Amino acid sequence: MAATSIRLGVDIGGTFTDVVLEKDGVPFSAKVLTTYVAPENAIIDGMHQVCAKASIAPSEIDQIIHGTTLATNALIERRGAKTALITTEGFRDVIEMRTESRFEQYDLNLNLPEPLLPRQMRFTVAGRVDANGHVLVDIDRAEVETVVDKIAEAGFESVAVGFIHSYLNPAHEELVRDVLAEKLPDVAVSISSEVSPQMREYERFNTVVANAYIKPLMASYLGRLEDRLKAEGVACRIFLMHSGGGIISIQNAADFPVRLVESGPAGGAVFAAHIAARYGLDKVLSFDMGGTTAKICLIKNQTPKTSRVFEVARTYRFKKGSGMPISIPVIDMVEIGAGGGSLAHVDAMRQIRVGPESAGSEPGPACYGRGGERPGVTDADLVLGKLDPDNFAGGSIKLHPDASKSALSTVVGDTLDMDAVEAAFGVAEVVDENMANAARVHAVENGEDLSEYTMIAFGGAAPLHAGRLCEKLGVDRLLVPPGAGVGSAIGFLRAPFSFEANRSVYMKLSDFDGDRIKSLLTDLKTEATGFVRTCDEVSPILSEFKVYMRYTGQGWEIPIELTEEQAMNPDAATFETRFIEDYSKLFGRPVEGMDIEITVWSVNATTPPEKVMRMDEADGSDVVTVAGQRLLFDAALAKYLDAQIVNRFDMGSGQWAEGPAAVVEDETTIIVPASRDAIRQPDGCIDVVVKGSVQ
Repeated sequence: MAATSIRLGVDIGGTFTDVVLEKDGVPFSAKVLTTYVAPENAIIDGMHQVCAKASIAPSEIDQIIHGTTLATNALIERRGAKTALITTEGFRDVIEMRTESRFEQYDLNLNLPEPLLPRQMRFTVAGRVDANGHVLVDIDRAEVETVVDKIAEAGFESVAVGFIHSYLNPAHEELVRDVLAEKLPDVAVSISSEVSPQMREYERFNTVVANAYIKPLMASYLGRLEDRLKAEGVACRIFLMHSGGGIISIQNAADFPVRLVESGPAGGAVFAAHIAARYGLDKVLSFDMGGTTAKICLIKNQTPKTSRVFEVARTYRFKKGSGMPISIPVIDMVEIGAGGGSLAHVDAMRQIRVGPESAGSEPGPACYGRGGERPGVTDADLVLGKLDPDNFAGGSIKLHPDASKSALSTVVGDTLDMDAVEAAFGVAEVVDENMANAARVHAVENGEDLSEYTMIAFGGAAPLHAGRLCEKLGVDRLLVPPGAGVGSAIGFLRAPFSFEANRSVYMKLSDFDGDRIKSLLTDLKTEATGFVRTCDEVSPILSEFKVYMRYTGQGWEIPIELTEEQAMNPDAATFETRFIEDYSKLFGRPVEGMDIEITVWSVNATTPPEKVMRMDEADGSDVVTVAGQRLLFDAALAKYLDAQIVNRFDMGSGQWAEGPAAVVEDETTIIVPASRDAIRQPDGCIDVVVKGSVQ
């Protein structure tokens, strides 16, 4: 990656917009409330704040890297463009029929999510390509033109094109795109053979529909952002974080906005991986909790786990299949509606429920004093002593404890015959158990034992809850890095430029064709490298090769990583050996006597990762100076305790504080339970360990 001296990272979240400026390696940060109507306003506000702190003018910024939840929120809230789908005759209802699997087998009242586009917005044309990419029925241009005329008459803003088996032969989709360009030049067009050239028509069709649905919205936003920044004198290039953990150009982001769906959380995972490398940790649980959601990711060998399909907008928490599948390269994480702004209520079974509905920044939780009447997680944290009402967000937002108590009593306490403190305890325990359970499920699905892991927590709300999560999960060590409150934005500044190209070409090992494989992977390498070169014209580009394999007859594949030597000189025996190795690690043993097949081929082009020096760790040689005391509710003991208040930036390297304690800073507060102690490491990380570990 080209060296630059002044770089700006911006993360738009559901509640806060985080802005981090690095000037010659020194970070300056700000948190401002997200402005929903015009998100660029919060970016400009935060940019001016950090520029003032760094004593520079905005025009001196050399590079901006941006990630956002806007694409995700548009899909969840169904706020996209008026979109049409053109598909193969007979496949009109694929996105509504889904896979016909029941994610909750015994629920007789199961509600499947509605498709993004209702039936009247889905159009078909004749024409057919078979599973080998051969044309069985030619497409009729006149029929396409008739369909496009109907789309024009209905006033659609965006069109998705998804034909059966187009990932093998895109000619029909390209013809439709040409007709649309001639007849409707102002309408956005997305074709599945470019957006997601992979097998499985439901996932592919859904992905291209999602891309088309948010394309006008994101193009409009990115255009406004560029204009506003130019008006402020900022002339540098703007890049976007994508869901796979790398950076793409603003033009690529406008063309493929579906790749931005998990961009913010992806930045957080990159941030955690950077910390893991500094500490030499090979097993890390990344925990990112902001104002709206919590994200949990497994990081092994300092690399976040990745996937090629994920779900957004799940209607049943923890239930795979209850959301909207998006088939793009993505950092694999579990996301639940549990953030500082997540709202609490009591259900018909008289149980406390938290989320997924969030108060966001407008009006925010009751304690913000902006009109919110329902209690959020932040209200519970305030009543339990985790937050200082006079110094929230560096004192820029005054909190109102009386409003929190009133909301908790009215919504939770009066129904369950609890006082405000007991209601707050209940809300906090429910949200912490929700997150702990999500982490357990994610670990089991990946065959991992969390007791062997170190947690790295960031995001404005995570340090408030991470200590309790460690108690619940049996995790002995927690690291809270400096800048934890704006961790994702810092992660953007650590990410490489990268782009992953993939394609479905079915092949059995018994029909292994080395020349065809080499040609395919070479084409994918060229495609991915071309995208990266639009961002960085000088840095060397590395290629990472991956194939997705399974036993014949199985329903899903596992990813198998290959070296460049193995990919460019393909050999059936090598492919089989690598598959059996990884399959055995996941499932305990291989399956004898079955053929193996490859379904998807992938090449990720990336600039070299930032080099990270291994750090010498401190062991806690000196007791820290205490700034004060306050009552802090300890959930494990179910009572208030006298806790010491420690200013994070007054802790010297190697100094330690005994729990219970609150380690305070402008952007967040680290709660150290009575069962833990905290040490400041030389790099500024607060290392929370089991009591008695400090020598």
